[in-house]
Amino acid sequence: MDVAVWVAVRQRPLRFLVSGWPWRIWGLLLTGAVQGLVVLLALLAGELLGVALAVVGVGVPILAATAALGVPVGALERRRLRLVEPVRLADPHRTVTERWLRSRLRERATWRELAYAALQSTVFTAVGLLFAALLGFCAVLLSAPVFIWAVRPDTVMLLPGRPVSGPLDGLAASAVGLLGLVVAAYSGALVAGVQVRLARLLLTVREDDLGAQVAELTRSRARLADAFEAERRRIERDLHDGAQQQLVALGMTLGLAELELLGQDTPAAALVTRARAEARLALDQLRSLVRGIHPQVLTDHGLPAAVAELALRHPVPVLVDLDLPHRLPGPVESAAYFTVTEALTNAAKHSHADEIAVHGALDGDTLVLSVTDNGRGGADPAAGAGLQGLADRVAVLSGRLTVTSPAGGPTRLRLEVPCSGS
Repeated sequence: MDVAVWVAVRQRPLRFLVSGWPWRIWGLLLTGAVQGLVVLLALLAGELLGVALAVVGVGVPILAATAALGVPVGALERRRLRLVEPVRLADPHRTVTERWLRSRLRERATWRELAYAALQSTVFTAVGLLFAALLGFCAVLLSAPVFIWAVRPDTVMLLPGRPVSGPLDGLAASAVGLLGLVVAAYSGALVAGVQVRLARLLLTVREDDLGAQVAELTRSRARLADAFEAERRRIERDLHDGAQQQLVALGMTLGLAELELLGQDTPAAALVTRARAEARLALDQLRSLVRGIHPQVLTDHGLPAAVAELALRHPVPVLVDLDLPHRLPGPVESAAYFTVTEALTNAAKHSHADEIAVHGALDGDTLVLSVTDNGRGGADPAAGAGLQGLADRVAVLSGRLTVTSPAGGPTRLRLEVPCSGS
């Protein structure tokens, strides 16, 4: 990406001189010189104070705060550079709400901004001061005829030993001053472009920053998925060992009560029989719920056995062909199992299929699984939250879930998920 000020000089070099570009360039360099002096003093003071107070235990926080001084300098520079660069540089920092200093010192961008602050407060400050002196000298030369006219008849010498006779003798000095401004405009454009290039290198988002953020987001998503899986298994365990056992005990107690009331002509016998049937129904529903949370057969025997059990309980005939040489990682098995569950549920509810096929195998270290039904097709994956939730879950594992369902069928759901990084 080219620098805007260099493009302006290259495309129309003469028009550049009479445009607003030179004024914006000089404004950038002169304000940068003032800012650089302030930053240089702050850096030196912070470093000296931190080293001097290190023996009493407060020097390290001062040095840390001094290192973070590049952050506000970078923010100000990204705004100041808009004088010569219309495209604003992106802030490379993440948003933090607490422990600001610690978070910033852990970011690479903070140290790049500190390096920029050091360069800007030394090299670019010196260059800015040189430009200030050059512009001041050119302004004096340009005003030579006016100055000569204002002080006459006193003697004025523009060069040592050569007095001038009148304002017209100052025109040569004005021409030199004008030439100096031209040089200052073009050389200033060169320096401003270099400063923009340096800012793009040190003050904005870089590919390694994006890569680190993507890696951290991936890790955080994986941690959330693991936490969700652990919480779900805890709920399953509590239901299985707690509520389910209590319902079994309740059913046994009601059975004993029913035996005690057997043969007695009392309304309580019918109520006990009804209560026992409702307890049995509640137990069946709870077992179905526990199986839906995380089936025990999946934990004990793996994906092929769990899918085979699903097929046996499904109202539509299901052909299962899972050729897996070994157990897969737990997150992969869970994602594959619930993908098959959702596909079979959708086929039974919406597709009017009379045959479903589940095929799965390992392609290298990637599980490739497909669920195909011969229904009427026309399924819209975006219409429901089930498949979208599965797609999000698979994405955490760096996998992919695709659905093809043309009108008239067939509907095919394909899952690809790597097993090596799970």
